[in-house]
Formats: sequence, structure tokens, C-alpha cells
Amino acid sequence: MLTIFPVTRIPDIKKGDDLGKMIVSRIEDQGDEFKQGDIAVISQKIVSKAEGRILPLSKITPSEFAETIANETGKDPRQVEAVLRESRKIIRMKSGHLITETSHGFICANAGVDQSNVGTTRDSVTLLPHDSDASADRIRKTIHQITGRKVPVIITDTFGRAWRMGQVNFAIGISGMKPIHDYRGTKDMYRRTLQVTEIAVADELASAAELVMNKADRVPVAIIRGYKAPKGQGRIKELIRPEEFDLFR
Repeated sequence: MLTIFPVTRIPDIKKGDDLGKMIVSRIEDQGDEFKQGDIAVISQKIVSKAEGRILPLSKITPSEFAETIANETGKDPRQVEAVLRESRKIIRMKSGHLITETSHGFICANAGVDQSNVGTTRDSVTLLPHDSDASADRIRKTIHQITGRKVPVIITDTFGRAWRMGQVNFAIGISGMKPIHDYRGTKDMYRRTLQVTEIAVADELASAAELVMNKADRVPVAIIRGYKAPKGQGRIKELIRPEEFDLFR
């Protein structure tokens, strides 16, 4: 049976905090423990904070280009400058929205630069981890060292979608599992060979976990139990569509 449960009472994260150790401790405080095959789903925000990816806006001097974009979008020019520094290119700029391609290859609003849950002051922003796969690797290694359990790790962030309203959790870093379940070459129920079906299970698990994760109530971690993740050591780039196959750019 598939179950998803939140890891509660995670304290405010500071630079240098050991997230793997902290998560193990909090699960034990809840009267539980990691089981073999559990999947840890972790919000990007606490990973960024633990890795010191917090940038005070007071330390940013906006470029002329950032000032121009800020005037067009109504955004803080310092925050726009932070977005530009985290971006490879601007994809769309319309109706106050700034959609960019990040240095990781993600297409998202504001390059993932965000002011929510940073701290008591509004003068800082968080940036995405430099390498969320590496972040997931470190957390998974710590969990294994403490518990002896092999626990895949998914790091997530909330993205909008071009053709639908609302946001959903997406995987931005993985460790200990493949992100895609490839059904190509298998048979459907009528014995037809599947040609194109590749299920982005890392994204589906991230979205499912979001149902028990709550930004307002400090629940940045969830555990998924009872799902057999595709085995292997995948990387998040496997979920990023190459530009030559992108029909909308």
C-alpha cells in the first residue's frame, strides 16, 4: 500500500545544517523510522538555506538591463538582477511575468529566485541549489550512514504550468532512483506495443508528496512508503526536454 506522511517539527534551517541527520531525528521523534525503499521528498527551500543560497538584496547593484526589465514588469530591480544572474536566457516577459531558463536548464518563473520563507526580513531572496542532484546525493548518503537504509531522495520546487492554472511540485534533484519509467516496447492490455509512453515518476512523486507538505505550517519534508521506484542512479537532466525537441520555443 502506498502511503505518504509528513515529517513535522523541522526547525528554521540555517547555513551548515545537516538535513539528512535532522530528517532522521525528526522521523524518530514521530515514533517511526526509515524503511528500506522509502523515498524522502524535500523542499528546495530548506536545501538552499542549508547550503547558504540566500542573497541579501542590499548587496545587489542592478544592471541597466535589470532596471529596464524592472520598469516593464513592476519588479524590484535588485530581484530582477538576481534572476538574470541565475539565468541562461529569458524565455518570456509578459504581463509582469519573467520566465527564464536557469543555469540548470529549468524553464520557470524568476529562475526560482524567491522571497517566501526566507526569514523575518523581506530584504533577502533564496536561490536554487547550485546542483540539486549533488544535494540529494549528500542527503541520501547521510541517511544511509545513520540508518543503513537505501532511501532515494527527491528535491522539489513548485512550478507553474504553461497551459493550466495552479502550481505543482516538480523534481529538481534526485538521487538513488531513475526519474522516468520507460514503458516503450512493452505491451498494453490489448497487446499493442507502446511507442512513446515515458512516465516522469520523479515529478509524480514530488506532486503527490506536496499534498502533505505545507509551506505555511513548516512541513518541508515528506516520506513516500510502498512505492517501488525505478532502480538506478538517475540525474535530473533526464527530465529536461532538449531545446531541439521543444515545440514551443
